[in-house]
Amino acid sequence: MTDQTQADEVTPKMVFEQMPTYFQADKAANTNANIQFDLAGDGGGKWWIKIADAQATSGEGEIENPSLTLICDAGDYVKIALGQMDPTAAFMQGKLKIKGDMGLAIKFPNLFKRPA
Repeated sequence: MTDQTQADEVTPKMVFEQMPTYFQADKAANTNANIQFDLAGDGGGKWWIKIADAQATSGEGEIENPSLTLICDAGDYVKIALGQMDPTAAFMQGKLKIKGDMGLAIKFPNLFKRPA
């Protein structure tokens, strides 16, 4: 994926399959978290990211005991993941809803590099 990649060419499934490769363990410190993503609309579904022992893993479906749940339109989340939409602005506009650990939600975008 590149900066020129259009959000409509990228599916949420592609984003979550690639996320562990963009993980920045040095920024995660001692973060251990289960993060649930509940995406609506075209290409929507449920995915998860688990951060533990300086590694990130991802999968489709639901994860037990999420510390954080992010709820968003699938297309908007792809834009956030590609750096085409600011997550804070999306939250302020009601496009991104957060349940759970707000501190983790604020830290989360910095744990992953944006596709170059």
